[in-house]
Amino acid sequence: MTLIKICGITTREDAKMACDSGANAIGLVFYPPSPRHVSIEQAQDVVNSLPPFTMSVGLFVNATREEVEQVIEQVAIDIIQFHGDEPEAFCASFARPYIKAVRMKEGLDLHALEKEFTSARGLLLDTYKKGVPGGTGETFNWDKVPHDLNKPIILAGGLVAGNVAQAIKIANPYAVDVSGGVEASKGKKDPQKIIQFVGNVRE
Repeated sequence: MTLIKICGITTREDAKMACDSGANAIGLVFYPPSPRHVSIEQAQDVVNSLPPFTMSVGLFVNATREEVEQVIEQVAIDIIQFHGDEPEAFCASFARPYIKAVRMKEGLDLHALEKEFTSARGLLLDTYKKGVPGGTGETFNWDKVPHDLNKPIILAGGLVAGNVAQAIKIANPYAVDVSGGVEASKGKKDPQKIIQFVGNVRE
């Protein structure tokens, strides 16, 4: 079964909607330039409202050690998602497991990256767009995802209800990650889009 993470959650209402629809994990963005950025107080409110067995993921982009520590000391997130140019030693140095996001540009060697980030729980594959760390709303070529990687693959980048079934069929990921594809506006989720997305993944 392909697991589902709904990222860019900003309110407990959207978190409840995601969980009620069948999401396995929710993502909180701790990256100030993002329109989906949350404060520590907002994140606490969301995480404290989650039902059991729903994972909370904290997303960082080239944050300082102090910024990451401040969040994980005050918010009970389960796993960190590093979405910038963080080296393996930095990613592995916190009291939480992590996943490493990779932007799929031409010539990228995922087998080499997998060996470089041996401590990562999984690799999240997102669309490469110059100067944009994620949330591009654009897909990449799913045929480029090798099927012989040892680490779980989380597929992201431009996923919507209308293309997620095809993406799963081609890339065969462990999980899919959606943010903009289930929004009414940036940072605000659309209940119908979430229900359709989850339904299409489950089918």
